Formats: sequence, C-alpha cells, structure tokens
Amino acid sequence: MDALILARLQFAFTIAFHIIFPAFTIGLASYLAVLEGLWLTTRREAFQRLYLFWLKVFALSFGMGVVSGVVMSYELGANWSVFSRAAAPVIGPLLGFEVLTAFFLEASFLGIMLFGWKKVGPGLHFTATVLVAIGTFISAFWILSANSWMQHPTGHAVLPDGSLIAVDWWKVVFSPTFPSRLAHMLLGAYLTTALVVGGASAWRLMTAPTQPESRIALRMAIGMLAVVAPLQLVAGHISGEVVRHHQPLKLAAIEAYWETRADQPLSLFGLPDRKAGKTQFEVAIPGAGALAQGVSRETVLQGLDAWPRSDWPVVWLVYWGFRIMVGLGLAMIGLGLWGAFLVWRGGPERSRLYLWAATLMAPAGFVAVIAGWVVAEAGRQPWVIYGVLRTRDAVSPVGAGQVSASLLAFLIVYAIVFSAGALYILRLLHRGPEEAEQAPKPEDRAPGSALAAPSEAGETPP
Repeated sequence: MDALILARLQFAFTIAFHIIFPAFTIGLASYLAVLEGLWLTTRREAFQRLYLFWLKVFALSFGMGVVSGVVMSYELGANWSVFSRAAAPVIGPLLGFEVLTAFFLEASFLGIMLFGWKKVGPGLHFTATVLVAIGTFISAFWILSANSWMQHPTGHAVLPDGSLIAVDWWKVVFSPTFPSRLAHMLLGAYLTTALVVGGASAWRLMTAPTQPESRIALRMAIGMLAVVAPLQLVAGHISGEVVRHHQPLKLAAIEAYWETRADQPLSLFGLPDRKAGKTQFEVAIPGAGALAQGVSRETVLQGLDAWPRSDWPVVWLVYWGFRIMVGLGLAMIGLGLWGAFLVWRGGPERSRLYLWAATLMAPAGFVAVIAGWVVAEAGRQPWVIYGVLRTRDAVSPVGAGQVSASLLAFLIVYAIVFSAGALYILRLLHRGPEEAEQAPKPEDRAPGSALAAPSEAGETPP
C-alpha cells in the first residue's frame, strides 16, 4: 500500500477510536448535570450516588477522549501537510475557537467538578457541572462546523497559490449542511449515553433487582430513548434531504442509485457491485425511492452514472454504513417504546428479557455513531474538501515506510493503553453505584464556603 492509503487508514483508525469518547461524554455530562440538579432539588441520596458513580466513568472517558484527539492534530501536520497549508486560514480559526470557547471552559471547571465535591458549596459545584456540559456542546458545535464546511465549502476564496481564505465567516461557520448534522450528532450522543446507562443498569438489576439507583437510572434511560430515538429518525430524514440538495453523489452511493431516472427503487439490502454497476442479490421496493426522499415519483433522482467513476466513493462502504446506522436507530426506537410500555405496566426490571435486550444494546450507540461517520466521510471521497481539494492531492510528500511505522506504533499504543482504560470502565459498570457513597455534610465543605448546603428544613444560610 502507498502512503495515501496508509495515511487514510491511520486517520480512519484514530478518528473512529476518538469519536466514541466525545459521543459518550457529551451526553454523559448533561446526564450528570441532571442528576446533580435532581439531588439538590430532592436530596435523595440515590441521585447523589448515581452522580458520583457516573462521574468516575466520565472522568476516564473524558481523559481518553482528550488524549486520542490530540493525536489527530499531529497527523494533520505529519501526513496531511498539503491540506493543512491550503485550508489552515479557514479550518485553523474554527479549531482555535473550539479550544478558546470549549476546551478552556471545560478545563477551567472540570477540576471543580471532579475534585471539588467537599471543597466548594453545592451551588458552585452544580454550576461547574453545568458549564462542563455546556463546554461539550460548544466543542461539538465547532468541530461539526469545520467538518460541515469540508463537506460543502462556502464563504471562501481560492488564492493564486492554491490556499484558501475565508471571505464570509458566517457562511463558513454555518455551512448549509451544518445545522442538520449538528442536531443529528448531538441526538446520537444522547442516545449513546442513554444506551450505556440503561445497559449498565439492566445488568445490575439482573443480579440486584431491588437496587434503587439502577432502577432509577434504567427508567431515566428509557425515558431518553423513548423521546430522543424518534426525534433522531426525524433529524436523520432532514439530514438526508440536505444531502440530496447539496451532495447528490453521496445520496446516490447511500441508496445505490446506479442510473439517473425517475421512479427509483428503495434498496433495503444487497451487495453493491461497482464493477458491474448494479446491486447483486438486491431486495428492494420498486418505485419507493421517491417516497423515502419525500419527492414525487416523477422526480428524476441522479444516479452514479451522472458522475465519472473517478469521483465515485466506495459504494458498498457507504451503502452498508447507512443501513447499519438506520437499523440500529430503529432498534433504539423499539427498545425505548418497549421500555416505556413496561414502565407503564409496573416496571422493566420485572422483565428479564428486556433487561437482556437493554444490556446487549449498550454498545449500539457507539456502532451507530461510527457507521454514521463512515457514511459522512467515505461518502465525501475522493475529496477531502468537497469540490475543492482531492484527497490524493492533500497528502504529505512522505514515504509509505514512514506512515506504516507510525500506524503500527498507534495500533500498539492504543491496544495497550486504551484497552486498559476501557476494561477499567467496564469493571466500574459491572460493579455499579457504590452503596458506600454518602451525601456530603455541610461541615465537610470548605470553611467559609459562600454556597453552603441548605439544611434539611429548607433554610437558606446567610
């Protein structure tokens, strides 16, 4: 394999590994804010124990996300220097805004959130938790903004030396594909967290059916799934409409439209054959493609034949990545509605079948997020900046040996370090919320804290 293929494999490996941590911590930070808010409102120790338990998981996941994200910055300079030189005036500020507005906010208050439980008052600690949650949202905003600009670049100009410069920052930040992709990603993050929380709680309830913390957490996860999973279906459809308008080639690969015509079929599954220009062993609904796209049957939908083969993405990868994502999304809807029905009938912990289903679905959010990113990124190929810079022209002038050496080093380090971290998180999830965790008493707070805990009688201290 040449340096281009190896560089793409290396970035694909590191981004796929990295994305699972932000996808989890974005939702988990909001979940922690809700738990602490409920504890401050109700003073139920179950909420406090859940908060302290999931805080440990958040700390480990956040740390691994930061470390795995830093690696990609070095990859951009080492393996993609041509892209970095050309796009730095546009992409650089967007990534810089992410550091200034999100990372600094998270770094400033993460220490209070993790270590200030008995050092500051509950009001300040809750504020720190909320600000960290807001920081994760802002981080997703800027990263999705940069990626959406690469998907559909607007508001820029090309200089004589081939580099790019922003001429309208509003159009750069708010690319036409950005709003729907941001909503789709955030909802995916919340679903990922709900599935992990629900799966871990269901696992604990199979061995300790009366544990109050797991019963509460499972019901909260079910509520999130029942509400957000259907919303994600709507957000995904809107995102698909945006793709149809702005990236019709990607849509043709997603749906395996080989020919440009009206009355396109809706391909359920099959084996796309790029060489033959058709989908082998296809199961499809004739004429239903227009219905899925929300257009009339007379509307002509472009097929892959409208573009030269050199511009085609890897069709089978995009095709199956989309179906894995959608299939898991439908399973999430089913799990949420099933759980809501069981809550209405008396309790999901009474159904061992549901507890097993929730446990097995725990990693589904991670798989769906990775599949969605495969669709987004592989569907953009062979462009690194769509219509502006091809991927083969963006790679650094390095040899295959250099890239393969760094790829091998990444594989070894990730396998050792991050596998150890992931196994430790799994051990925490297996153990569940510790009964020994107790709510901090006012005397445990830092002397003279301006936000001391209210008394049980509801009195507000001076």
